[in-house]
This record gives sequence, C-alpha cells and structure tokens, in this order.
Amino acid sequence: MKRITSKLKNRLSGAIVVVMASMMVLGYAQAQESGYQVGDKVADFSLKNIDGKTVSFSSFPDAKGYIVVFTCNTCPVAKSYEERIKELDATYKSAGYPVIAINPNDPVVQKGEDLADMQQRAKDKGFTFPYLLDPGHVVTKQFGATRTPHIFIVEKTEAGNVVQYIGAIDDNSNGEPSKFFAKNAVDELLAGSKPTTNFTKAVGCTIKWGKTI
Repeated sequence: MKRITSKLKNRLSGAIVVVMASMMVLGYAQAQESGYQVGDKVADFSLKNIDGKTVSFSSFPDAKGYIVVFTCNTCPVAKSYEERIKELDATYKSAGYPVIAINPNDPVVQKGEDLADMQQRAKDKGFTFPYLLDPGHVVTKQFGATRTPHIFIVEKTEAGNVVQYIGAIDDNSNGEPSKFFAKNAVDELLAGSKPTTNFTKAVGCTIKWGKTI
C-alpha cells in the first residue's frame, strides 16, 4: 500500500511539474506586457544620432525592414552582444535589414550613458550603425523595451512597418549560442515567410529610467 501511495505521489508530482512547465512555456511565448506586440504596425520616429544627424525609418528608403536594438554603454550583457550586433548589421544591411541601435538609459540616473560616452563607445567598438539617443524614453516606451539588449525586428510592408520578432538576439549571452533567434527571424522574412519563433524573453540589464518616469 505504501509503495502504491509513493508511486501515486510521484506520478502526481511529475504531472504537476509538466503542467507548471507548460504554463511557463505559454507565458514565455505570449506577448510582452506593454508597447508593441508582434503584428503591430510601428510608427516612424526621429531621434538624434551620435553624429548629430536625425535618423528615422524613412532614412532607409531601400530597406526591406529594420533590426531595432535597444542597447547601452554600461550593461555587461549589452557589451557582450556588441560584436554580434555588428555582425547582424554586416550580414543584413546589404540584404535590406539595417541595424538601428537606440540607447534607452537616462544618463543622469546611469553614469556613462550620455552623448559623449555613446560617441566614444561607438568609436572604440567600431559601430557601423546609427546609435541614437532617446530623451525621455519616448521611443523606448512606444516599443515596450525593458532590457538591454532588447531587439525588435520590423518588416516594411505595403500596410506599413510591422513588428515580426521581439526578444533576445540568441540564447547565450556568455558563450556560443545554439539558437540564433534574430538571425533566423530575418532569414525567414527574407525568404518570404514569417518567423517560426517570433517572441522570446529579452535577457539583460533593466533599463535605467529617469526619476520622473
């Protein structure tokens, strides 16, 4: 009797674990809490680049879409992804998907994030893409970005610019990744299909919001 009870408890425990895991997966696959969702149309924006020029989606008239990355100077996770972000730009800019990087951090709250710091970081790391300021977190809040890095892949369509992927660049910030979420999403879009995986959890430092936010 004790053995039967023990087996039953084990089965119940296993079933509970499966259910909980399924719930976690469902939650992981669902949309983010605020901002743009996959399938939403994205309004164009105009932000100042580190070279003083204004950049928007319309600055890339021949683009097929955009790889929008919210990143910064000081977050260790964001730093670990800089070479991969450069690789995304090098691989996909010529194919019609340029990288547009936006710094969402408040430079008063987080030291090392002001314009001069951004200019120096871009120079030191050899950024090949725009690196934009977002005063007041206006565009950051529109997108619903919460981490650095946080990536949004936007497809240019006849109906407008549409979000097709939100989340992480890949599945490993510390080493060699096994799942290339962003690359796969762009490759599938260029092949004429929707991304198989269109939402993952962004992993990185929380955005440093201004004290009035």
